[in-house]
Amino acid sequence: MRKNILIGGAWPYANSDLHLGHIAGLISGDILARYFRLQGCNVMFVSGTDCHGTPITERAKKEKKLPGEIAEYYHTRDKETLEKFDFSYDLYTKTETDFHKQEVMKMFKKIYDNGYIYEKLEPQAYCDHCHKFLSDRELEITCPKCGQTTKAEQCDNCQYVPTIEDMKDGVCLECKEKVVLKENKNLYLALSKFQKNIEEYVEKNNGLWRVNAKNETNKYLKQGLVDRAVTRDLDWGVDIPIPGYESKKMYVWIEAVLGYITATMKKCEELGKNWEEFWKEEYDPTIYMVHGKDNIVFHSIIFNSLLMAMEDNYHLVNTVVSSEYLNINDEKISKSKGNGTPAIELVEQYGVDPLRFHLINNGPEKKDSNFTIEALIATNNGELLNKFGNLVNRTLKFKELEEVPAGILNEDIKEKIEETYKLVGENIEKLEFKCASDIAMQLVEIANKYYDEQKPWIQKKEDIESFNNTIYTCSVIIANLSNIFEPFMPNACEKIRKYLDIHEKSWELIEPKKGLKLENIEPLFTRI
Repeated sequence: MRKNILIGGAWPYANSDLHLGHIAGLISGDILARYFRLQGCNVMFVSGTDCHGTPITERAKKEKKLPGEIAEYYHTRDKETLEKFDFSYDLYTKTETDFHKQEVMKMFKKIYDNGYIYEKLEPQAYCDHCHKFLSDRELEITCPKCGQTTKAEQCDNCQYVPTIEDMKDGVCLECKEKVVLKENKNLYLALSKFQKNIEEYVEKNNGLWRVNAKNETNKYLKQGLVDRAVTRDLDWGVDIPIPGYESKKMYVWIEAVLGYITATMKKCEELGKNWEEFWKEEYDPTIYMVHGKDNIVFHSIIFNSLLMAMEDNYHLVNTVVSSEYLNINDEKISKSKGNGTPAIELVEQYGVDPLRFHLINNGPEKKDSNFTIEALIATNNGELLNKFGNLVNRTLKFKELEEVPAGILNEDIKEKIEETYKLVGENIEKLEFKCASDIAMQLVEIANKYYDEQKPWIQKKEDIESFNNTIYTCSVIIANLSNIFEPFMPNACEKIRKYLDIHEKSWELIEPKKGLKLENIEPLFTRI
């Protein structure tokens, strides 16, 4: 029976362009999806744009546009960016679809009916001038800890998280008037009820989790899970399907994570497949959630709590794949510093293969990493062009070589290829993507060393049989590199398959056709 694999990539907010930090945090999902497809697994890789919430409404106000216009613009930009980086989503959708809204409302109602959502009266910042309750993002306060002026969601200077008491002297960011505290009615998710369940789940499932995911999740569990509001006073978002809450919208943190399920439902509906294969216990799926470290708790605690709260036999997330941060030129990516160059501009300038490989091989897999153009150029010109590209070029474009020769594959090389498949696969499954890419590149180095030792330029003159064996063996290596590097650089691998007339991708040793005409062989990489 084929393994069912669900991979969810975090949903970016539709309020700015994706930068390289986003790509570095999400590319693990594409590596996993491509690898498991090569293994013949039943894979569903989904994500989308988070179109609702305060950040989008704030941007819309600044630009004097409707929230829907902002969301649609950035959804289109995000989709184009991810396509240029060769992300192989089965579906990249958005939360601003009728399908998503209707399905999420059904799930919300189910959780409410099961007794895990309850009503609560509490004081909240209210602006008499704007006649509305304010979210913490819409409120400016003086931080009681460090004295700096900051938004009320979290102090920008010392990271203190304000209490409701801290907000009583706050100022509305829109009109600059002082706010008051006023009783407001909201619905809350009884997250605290899942403390024991989540503790047991984490103990059972965190074997492959990154250190940051374990630490952050355990920190919240040690503090004790706190019930969270699921309704907001907004006019942009998903409606609340509970009488008396017609004027409120669903908090984005609940409806966005449930989007993994609605996206699966939608794609399976299109394909005529059963979406439950990827989400229900009886089908024994493996579920990966891929994101940056700032999203850990939403996937390890909150999403799993929602799955439990539906009481509908949902399989919980197996593995939290959480990256660290990517810095640019030794600085944290920041809008104010202007160092978050849109990723789409970089991929258009430098190409998808060098950027993908560099982010995988030098990215924030286990610790914060630093990106520079100089380092990218070194990766491209050194690793990709001089090693990988040179191997392909000097083998398939050997002077006067017209076809793949009818040689014999070197047995030692054959063993190395099979070992590389095994080791790369094992490391991908252990989420050791940098190590996997290093091992893949070692096969390129082995091939170049073999080529140099055999000296085919001399063999061609003195021993044509040995020449044919050398070139054929190197051609076999190149054919298999098109499989082994597929999770890392699918664009380059597609070129190799075209050169060698390979029609099927797989995760096992393949050999090119002997006598195949070698035509239109172009450089695999270009010098930057």
